[in-house]
Amino acid sequence: MAAYEAVNGLLTRAIQAPRSTLLIAPDNPAAERTGNEAQMNFGTALWRARRPLAVGMTAAALIGLGTLVGLALPETSISQKGREFHPGEITIKRGDTVQIVNDDGDLLHHAYIDSPKFSFDSGDQEPGSKTDITFPVAGDFDVLCAIHPKMRLVVHVQ
Repeated sequence: MAAYEAVNGLLTRAIQAPRSTLLIAPDNPAAERTGNEAQMNFGTALWRARRPLAVGMTAAALIGLGTLVGLALPETSISQKGREFHPGEITIKRGDTVQIVNDDGDLLHHAYIDSPKFSFDSGDQEPGSKTDITFPVAGDFDVLCAIHPKMRLVVHVQ
């Protein structure tokens, strides 16, 4: 009830009568009242604040959605198609994520990295599947395919 009174008090103090008399003063029983008093309750306050609330909620939703989308998308996408990585060489920053996409309609792939600094194994990648690789250390890495030995992606991590 205290929260309602605080909000209602803030909203109702701003309403003034034509003669500059306070129309509603829940915390001031001695306030002069006129015949054309407005009744302010929480529902009315929300109705009057609907546009600013809608704008604020929409802005918050768009910012939140943009943040989620930004978190969900990898920085770099690499296609596996025709027994090749496309592009075949990239440069990224330490901590970046590379998404490997099997764009072949009927071929399995199996991306892996075997390095003293960092190792990764995607397992078998079905057609259409996506695999994310986050590179936590700097260096030069070869991403190879265990099924197609001529497939090679060179990743330079700064």
